[in-house]
Amino acid sequence: MYCVDAAIRPAPAVNNRHVGAQFRRFAIAAAAIAALLGGMTVAQASILITVNKSTQRLSVAVDGKSRYVWPVSTARRGYATPNGSYRPERLERKWYSRKYDWSPMPYSIFFDGGYAIHGSYEISHLGRPASHGCIRLHPKHAAVLFSLVRKNRDETRIIVTGERPGRSSYSARTVHSARSKRAERPTYNYRIRSRHARESFEEIFDDPPPRYGRGLYYAGPGWYR
Repeated sequence: MYCVDAAIRPAPAVNNRHVGAQFRRFAIAAAAIAALLGGMTVAQASILITVNKSTQRLSVAVDGKSRYVWPVSTARRGYATPNGSYRPERLERKWYSRKYDWSPMPYSIFFDGGYAIHGSYEISHLGRPASHGCIRLHPKHAAVLFSLVRKNRDETRIIVTGERPGRSSYSARTVHSARSKRAERPTYNYRIRSRHARESFEEIFDDPPPRYGRGLYYAGPGWYR
């Protein structure tokens, strides 16, 4: 049997306190998820370090956007900095070279065995080849790079390219200037005369020789060694 009173019975009252508590819990959970996702995004930032030996520059790109460009020193003549694509193998906040007189290598990022990107206190050489094979940076720049790589080690890639600058990197003006200076210098040619040469006392000592030794040395134009 249909009850009229039940059909027109009013709906139960809504508890505002209960709804407010549920909304707050939902907002807190959403904020926590957003913070977690944000942390994951920072941790997974892509770091690309490019070392150009031809220009002696190191550039850093974060998520595809260029962030830093610094001067470096790669291997000088007689040594080599290997080209290729690498991943960080080991990070050392403080390190000393066991091979080269315990030279300090702060903020070392090893990428190929003993080869590393590290800070160097020989900052006057930065911008030209000067190392034994490692990639030298200013200590302040090395500290920034070390911190960035340590936070994103798994997403860091290191690319080394280019060749060591040779004589062609020097300007023609510099070479011409050096040759001109050499040409302006006076040329002295020497002829050795024996102690037993038949020369008078006055001829020898009127114009004293520049130095004494087994023979007597005279300087004059057109005289050869």
